[in-house]
Amino acid sequence: MQTPTSTPAGADDPSGRAPVRFDTKIAVLLRDDLEPWQRLNVTAFLVSGLGTAAPEVVGAPYEDADATTYLPMFRQPVLVFEGSKQNLTSAHGRALSRSLPTAVFTAELFGTGNDGDNRAAVRVVPADQLDLVGMAVYGARGAVDKVLKGARMHP
Repeated sequence: MQTPTSTPAGADDPSGRAPVRFDTKIAVLLRDDLEPWQRLNVTAFLVSGLGTAAPEVVGAPYEDADATTYLPMFRQPVLVFEGSKQNLTSAHGRALSRSLPTAVFTAELFGTGNDGDNRAAVRVVPADQLDLVGMAVYGARGAVDKVLKGARMHP
């Protein structure tokens, strides 16, 4: 459940509005040896499923002053982390043990060209043997922090 909480008014904002602090966290963990284009591609793929699995993370559609409407986006930030292959393997295991909504991207998916082949490439590998290059996780902030133990914020 996504329940925003506030810090004291004006704590981080000179306008006097209290910043929103969410009880939940959306995080992406990327393997630290990916090329820049791979990092962007993997991140986009990983977060694409969260809105359907956890619809509460999606806000209302946007609208500009001309009444042009735009797609809704996440209501909270997506934090991006990086770590070693071992960090990813450990984080994956912790996310699964906590039953958190998790998306995975394996090295094999760089060689496929469609959703069916992507699914097939993941389906044939046991969870503890996936060659993970990235994962996304959503849940209570404390639980996600525990999953990400050992990872560092993406530069």
